[in-house]
Amino acid sequence: MNKVELLAPAGDLEKLKIAFLYGADAVYIGGDRYSLRANAKNFNLNEIKEAVLYAHNLNKKVYVTVNIILHNEDIDGLKEYLINLSHIGVDAIIASDLYILDLIKNEKINLEVHLSTQASILNEYSAKFYQEYNVKRIVLAREAIKEDIKKIKETTNLELECFIHGAMCTSMSGRCIMSNVLTNRDANRGGCAQVCRWTFETSEKELFSMSSKDLNLISYMKDMIEVGVNSFKIEGRMRGIYYIATVILCYRKMIDKLLNNTLTINDIKYYLKVLNRCANRESQPQFFQKLPDENDQYYIGRKEESNQDFLGLVIDYDDVNKIATIEERNLFKKGDYVEFFGPKMETFSYQINTIYDVDNNIIECANHPRMIIKLPVNNKLKKNDMMRIMIDK
Repeated sequence: MNKVELLAPAGDLEKLKIAFLYGADAVYIGGDRYSLRANAKNFNLNEIKEAVLYAHNLNKKVYVTVNIILHNEDIDGLKEYLINLSHIGVDAIIASDLYILDLIKNEKINLEVHLSTQASILNEYSAKFYQEYNVKRIVLAREAIKEDIKKIKETTNLELECFIHGAMCTSMSGRCIMSNVLTNRDANRGGCAQVCRWTFETSEKELFSMSSKDLNLISYMKDMIEVGVNSFKIEGRMRGIYYIATVILCYRKMIDKLLNNTLTINDIKYYLKVLNRCANRESQPQFFQKLPDENDQYYIGRKEESNQDFLGLVIDYDDVNKIATIEERNLFKKGDYVEFFGPKMETFSYQINTIYDVDNNIIECANHPRMIIKLPVNNKLKKNDMMRIMIDK
């Protein structure tokens, strides 16, 4: 079975480093211009250069999104921006606007191009059209079914990237204008207000929403590789470090087990439980095997609760005294059962019996955001390991 790339979102340098630490082969980031996540922190050119140097030292890759739909006012400075990305040495840009593809081709700008999901590619004829613009990889629309993917691979032999986990769009990928109409925020230039997640009142005074449940293709990873998918993409440049670490580590372990032919049903059930806990929305396979039905959507009775599983980030570990220094992220107290996880360790459970503050005073709980505490932990920990509530296998 062919190796598949695990591609992570990174909204800033901290998230990029966490993504690589927890097992990503590549990340996609947005610059401070031309990116579809305008509300993310994003990267200026100096930060992109730093990100690329960091990644290449790890033998990993950075792709930069240049995926807005251009208006006339967006053209000024575009050529210079693309040339700068070329000089920095980004591994590829992700774009969909034909003007960008044409500009790179005609000006012979040295950039590998991946076609954004905004182009909504679902058939081999569209794929062949973009292939003439020297596109090397296509990020398929989230609505691509198994047969679509297989046919596109067979007829083009392009690299194919598919979203495997994260948010869905109620509209066809890249075609929504609800945000523009209702809020004057342009979804296709990075300003989506996620109107599809709003709750509306019908004429009968009932509540209605049109939101898709999230995407989760754990059960079809083997099938995706077999039909020609080269890169598994995780959605979420606006997500925090706990989400990125959890999702990337789960998929890293599952991919490695799959390639080694050791992935079991119990593994899948466990990782699915972990993944479902780290987001506040239900998830479904969506389009890959069949068209979605009422079980894959939210209509009425939707309930979303903020997840507070992330309890702390390990910032230091004293090997001699076996003391972990932790930055608190959500409340925990003496007597709680928790677990530690990280990229270079086996997850283990732990009961909190003694908590020390920074002055080594014993305290009953950690209840201030980002307060620094210490725990006696016999198992060796490393910086950027994480503590969460215990999840039963």
